[in-house]
Amino acid sequence: MDPDDVSVREQIFHNRVRESIICTLLFTCLYIVSYTIITRFKKSADFATDDSEDATVNRIALWLCTFTLAVSVGAVLLLPFSILSNEILLCFPQNYYIQWLNGSLIHGLWNLVFLFSNLSLVFLMPFAYFFTESEGFAGSKKGVMARVYETSVVLLLLTLLVLGIVWVASAIMDNNAASRESLYDLWDYYLPYLYSCISLFGVLLLLLCTPFGLSRMFSVTGQLLVKPRLLEDLDETLDCVGFEETALSRKLSGNTSCWINLNVEALKHQFLAIQARRIALEMRRRASPWQRNLGYPLAMLLLLALTGVSVLIVCFHVLELLIDEAAMPRGMEDPGLGKASFSVFGSFGAAVQVVLIFYLMVSSVVGFYSSPLFIKLLPRKQDTAMTKIIGNCVSLLVLSSALPVFSRTLGITRFDLLGDFGRFNWLGNFYIVFLYNMLFAGLTTMCLVNKFTWAVQAELIRAFGLHKLPLPVSRARNSTKLISASGLLKVQ
Repeated sequence: MDPDDVSVREQIFHNRVRESIICTLLFTCLYIVSYTIITRFKKSADFATDDSEDATVNRIALWLCTFTLAVSVGAVLLLPFSILSNEILLCFPQNYYIQWLNGSLIHGLWNLVFLFSNLSLVFLMPFAYFFTESEGFAGSKKGVMARVYETSVVLLLLTLLVLGIVWVASAIMDNNAASRESLYDLWDYYLPYLYSCISLFGVLLLLLCTPFGLSRMFSVTGQLLVKPRLLEDLDETLDCVGFEETALSRKLSGNTSCWINLNVEALKHQFLAIQARRIALEMRRRASPWQRNLGYPLAMLLLLALTGVSVLIVCFHVLELLIDEAAMPRGMEDPGLGKASFSVFGSFGAAVQVVLIFYLMVSSVVGFYSSPLFIKLLPRKQDTAMTKIIGNCVSLLVLSSALPVFSRTLGITRFDLLGDFGRFNWLGNFYIVFLYNMLFAGLTTMCLVNKFTWAVQAELIRAFGLHKLPLPVSRARNSTKLISASGLLKVQ
């Protein structure tokens, strides 16, 4: 055998081992972080019950949810890590210590995220849900294995049902000989087609949640930061909260009329919530003048700048779609890292792209949990049931796995999609991509204009003192909504 062939094979083997070790270390770190996050929200009573069977089932479901959340975090980091890797290789092309960072590693990470996303959405999360809800077949011996058997049968029937629906939909949409032959290929046709549908749903969900989240980011940031005294009277708010706390304390101590029936548990929860709010307000009142007068305006300006840049990039991408076909999102097999920057502004533009990708992801999550349809999924610290944790993990995985396609479709980055992410059928449709960009720009502009219009009206009402006038019920609700929009009051 030729010694050169042997050395080449050894080099390939060493590269694969090195990439496997790097991928394992990265996923282990993500798994630990995800486990820490989930344990902060899970209900401790579900894992400390007298029934060891239920505790074991919940523990297994927790491991599966942790795996899914780790895949979600990996999908969020996938595109920023690829962009930054390209810029690092451009800056240090011959550096010995970054030889492990190459196109093969990046391509492998994209393939692993795609594979684990399919595995979690199609098998692991449905198994975790049915596993927690199962009790075993009637007449069978109770135990964990009985639940496993019941869950496996239900999951098999569900898989057959979904595959049948996909088969019928594929046969109707592509009625030709080649498509009929591919219908019998499970791995290369069914799963990518199913994931393409899920990705399309995730991209549409991002289209609805992100514009709403971009407008909500101003309110959420205003609640976390200390506002200047011109916009918020903390002393008055603290007095109101103190009166509420005193009244609830009197009710709990029994200093009320014996004819009034009180729900003691509800009052305790309400009292603890009011007490926590009072402590938070006291901490905000002790904030330094720099934090009060400089932090809030800078944060608002930063949010406004990031939102404006995002909308401008999307509008510019709409013009590019009309002029150049290269603006269409597409897949590529060879990432070609270290050859050219993916931004016309070089490393600075790449850093802006990474910041915008993270900002859009955070905005989409805020918009998702703020929408009326999904607000019930919002997890609570140490008080989230396992079924709700499963729902949150599935939702986050759908949003995060669609983030690379979402960012490339809007033109936030020029980094083309790798692996199976670029094989989605709808990506090559000009009308879908163009309409998607137009809808995103229009919805974002509409939400922001509506947001700031309500805020300006609230400031005018407050400036003229109209909020102190006795108003009818309907007008009072509108006035409260206006004041809440500008962050003057926090409506519970």
